Amino acid sequence: MEGARRLPVGAELLAGGGVDFRVWAPRRQRVEVVLERGPGQGEGPFPLRAEGDGTFSGTVAAAGAGTCYRYRLDGGDAFPDPASRFQPEGPHGPSEVIDPATFVWTDGGWRGMGLQGQVIYELHVGCFTPAGSWEAAAAQLPELARLGVTLVEVMPIADFPGRFGWGYDGVNLYAPTRLYGRPDDFRAFVDRAHAAGIGVILDVVYNHLGPDGNYLSQFSDSWFTDRHVTDWGEPVNFYGPGSGPVREFYVANAAYWIREFHLDGLRLDATQNIYDRPEAHVLADAVRAARQAAGGRPLVIVAENEPQETRLVRAPERGGYGIDALWNDDLHHTAMVALTGRAEAYYSDYRGTPQELVSALRWGYLYQGQNYRWQAQRRGTPGLDLPARAFVTFIQNHDQVANTDSGKRIHELTGRARLRAMTALTLLGPGTPMLFMGQEFAASARFLYFADHGPELAAKVHAGRKEFLAQFPSLAAPEMQARIPDPADPATFRACKLDLGERERHAGTYALHRDLLRLRRETPAFTAQDAARMHGAVLGPHALCLRFVHDDGDRLLVVNLGPQVDLSPAPEPLLAPPDGMRWYVEWSSEDPDYGGAGTPPVESADGRWTLPGECAVVLAPEPRPEGE
Repeated sequence: MEGARRLPVGAELLAGGGVDFRVWAPRRQRVEVVLERGPGQGEGPFPLRAEGDGTFSGTVAAAGAGTCYRYRLDGGDAFPDPASRFQPEGPHGPSEVIDPATFVWTDGGWRGMGLQGQVIYELHVGCFTPAGSWEAAAAQLPELARLGVTLVEVMPIADFPGRFGWGYDGVNLYAPTRLYGRPDDFRAFVDRAHAAGIGVILDVVYNHLGPDGNYLSQFSDSWFTDRHVTDWGEPVNFYGPGSGPVREFYVANAAYWIREFHLDGLRLDATQNIYDRPEAHVLADAVRAARQAAGGRPLVIVAENEPQETRLVRAPERGGYGIDALWNDDLHHTAMVALTGRAEAYYSDYRGTPQELVSALRWGYLYQGQNYRWQAQRRGTPGLDLPARAFVTFIQNHDQVANTDSGKRIHELTGRARLRAMTALTLLGPGTPMLFMGQEFAASARFLYFADHGPELAAKVHAGRKEFLAQFPSLAAPEMQARIPDPADPATFRACKLDLGERERHAGTYALHRDLLRLRRETPAFTAQDAARMHGAVLGPHALCLRFVHDDGDRLLVVNLGPQVDLSPAPEPLLAPPDGMRWYVEWSSEDPDYGGAGTPPVESADGRWTLPGECAVVLAPEPRPEGE
């Protein structure tokens, strides 16, 4: 039955009944399957045969879907399956045999989605709704579609210990955490997303595993390596001795999520800490396997990469890894300095100037090999040839919100008018925009780091969090350190849950985001995402314009993040309307529907330009009246 296997290891149901178990355990001489609950309970244990390469396998006729089991190693302790598809009691409990074929999909007409035209929405399932479940999150999908979201990015769900957590300390990479429901509940979420016209990508963590509940070393000494270091734990061994089955495990995992959960792609966490040989990198293998599992259906694969290595998004035939897009931290960082005026810690090498904003939207990364003082080294690699859509643009995400005073969201750190203008710049720019859950209605819920660990580990995590945030001088002061919430406190987790009723109570902010996404979707000049036909200019200390050239009509986006600017004269060719046309205000961030103060004329009859303070306007061309 080995040839019929869907995964290289794990428990798989057989067509004629029973379960085929397979596990890689080169550290052991003997492996037995112990059935603890469900079909076959009390029978056995059942010895697995050694295949000679460290793998043990065998068929257990008594087992079936719903059987809970562990592997007993060398007659001693029993441990959960490293490739468990579900951990109903968490990582320390037994694994459950799952039948992936029981769910009835209704998305047969779904054709997948490529990167062009997507609007990403990052969410944490446990905080997105008060219930914190797949079912509750699925009920909100139609509203996300009405907002203009096309692609939901789910924060990691590989099972982890405790009652709550961000998910980046997962230890069961094939098991959707029991905290949000069963595996079929996740399938139902994806199925309903497709019915609403929304794709789903999953954040996966391949650079390390969590510190609690990770039993991989009981099976093999080759899972991890000491040749490299990460900030979170031992890095995975992808190229040293014994790495073959490790690579196979992770590559198969990328394909597993696509095939068994109909996902539309992956978001790869902290890829700079996935260490492998550049010429045969495991990331390239994982991306290739995921696309093969999709069977021709297009996917969206996004990477986080702190050193800004553009090789990740180049085609394999050009020595790249075939990833679609990278998070653009540079745009976020300069935008934050522009919004808050603060340039400390990793914001130190940004000034928040109009030129930085123009360059980040036009060229992606601001640092493509220049010296970066904060790290005392060069940062980034060349990417001037990359399309704008290859850069995911945002002003909030899970990390950046949490890395503020008590998890404050950006609307608490800057003026509302200035934020409206910056929102227009990022949502109408040519990159691939991403919203963080609740951003669209200025959620009062903050987003903090939370992780439910035992007392000893929890104390270390809390201390580590304080140490990390101390890189910001403003957060290193004793009075600020004392305010950093305890990640293990249930109240910290509860404080992060969204109040979805704020969509109505903060209707102006919600309308702003909805209207901007509609403008992006319905205006060819914005929809094209063609940075080569987008031209920018600096108009003042805090002001800029972007001219989107398109055969169906240009658009001029004028953004002023500071006081009013009067341009007389206005010797900037991007401000000139097309021949025989004049500009009119198609959209303004100061519309009173958004809580704005109204928009005076931007261009007067005598050619004077007035850029309202802390405002963004979209100008569209219309025929100039005869005689004007």
